[in-house]
Amino acid sequence: MQWVRKPVASGANDAPLTESTWVTPGEELCEEAGFLRGHGTFVKDGMLVAAVAGVVERVNKLVSVRPYKTRYAGEVGDVVVCRIMDVGAKRWKVDVNARQKGILLLSSINLPGGEQRRRTAEDQLNMRQFYVEHDVLSAEVQTFFADGAMSLHTRSLKYGKLCCGTLVTVAPSLVRRAKQHFHAFEFGVAVIFGMNGYVWVGPATEPAAADPKAMDVDGATESAPVDVPLHVRERVCRVRNALVLLDSLYLPVAATTVQSLYELSVEANVSAWEMLLPENSLSLAEKLRTSGQLGAARRVHGDE
Repeated sequence: MQWVRKPVASGANDAPLTESTWVTPGEELCEEAGFLRGHGTFVKDGMLVAAVAGVVERVNKLVSVRPYKTRYAGEVGDVVVCRIMDVGAKRWKVDVNARQKGILLLSSINLPGGEQRRRTAEDQLNMRQFYVEHDVLSAEVQTFFADGAMSLHTRSLKYGKLCCGTLVTVAPSLVRRAKQHFHAFEFGVAVIFGMNGYVWVGPATEPAAADPKAMDVDGATESAPVDVPLHVRERVCRVRNALVLLDSLYLPVAATTVQSLYELSVEANVSAWEMLLPENSLSLAEKLRTSGQLGAARRVHGDE
C-alpha cells in the first residue's frame, strides 16, 4: 500500500492505479482526459479528485474509489449473516447492515423435515416457531425488490438459525469474496464470513469439524444448546479478537488472515484477551504483513 502525494496517474497507460493505492478526500487521481469518472470521484480543474477515503479501483478507463466505511450494497448470491428485527405478515424483516432492512419471505425458508408444499395460513400463524426477534441466522441474497430492499432465502441445509457462538461486526469492504464462506478451522472453530460485514464465530460440531454443514445452521429446527468446553471457548475468543484486530487496522478479513493471526498469537504466547492491547496488536499485525498472507488474500480477491 502506498500513500500518494501527487496525481496517481497522468495518462491512460499509467500503471499505479491499483487496489493497493489508498487515497484521501481531495486527493488528485489523474487527468480527466482519457478517463471516465466513477463512484467516489469528482472533477476539479480538469483533474479527477477523490471524494471519499478508500482504495482506487480501475476498470479499463473507469476510475472509482471504493470507501472503507460504507453500508453493504449486496449482490445476488452473497452469503450474509443477519438478525431478525421484526415478524410481519408472511415475512421477517432482518438487519443486513445495509441502507434498508432485508426481507425474508415465509416461502423462502425450509419447513420442518424439509417438507415441500405451499405455505398455508397455519404456517403464517406459526411463524414465531421458526424465527423470532433477535434471532441470528445465515442466508443468501436471492433478489432485489423494486425499492432496493434485498430478498433473502434459507432454502438450504447450510443456512438457518445460528446458536452457540458470537457475532462480530467488521467493515463490509474488508470481507474478501471466496468460493466458500463457511470455514471450519483445524483447531475446532467454525466461521461464517458474511459479505455484509457480519461474521459468525462458533465451535465446530463433532465429528466432522472440517465440514461446513457441521455447524448448527439447520433452518428447519433449532438444535438444543450444548455445553462448550472452556478451551474451545478460548479458541472462539481468540478468533473473535483476530477479526476485531483485522478490522481496526483495515486489513483483509479472510480465512487465511484469521488463521495466520491465530497461529501468530499462539506462537508469541499471547493470550486471547491480550491480543487487542496496543503493543501486542501492532506486533501481530507487523508479523502478519511480513508473512505474506496479506498479499495472498488480496490476490484471491482479485482473481474472483
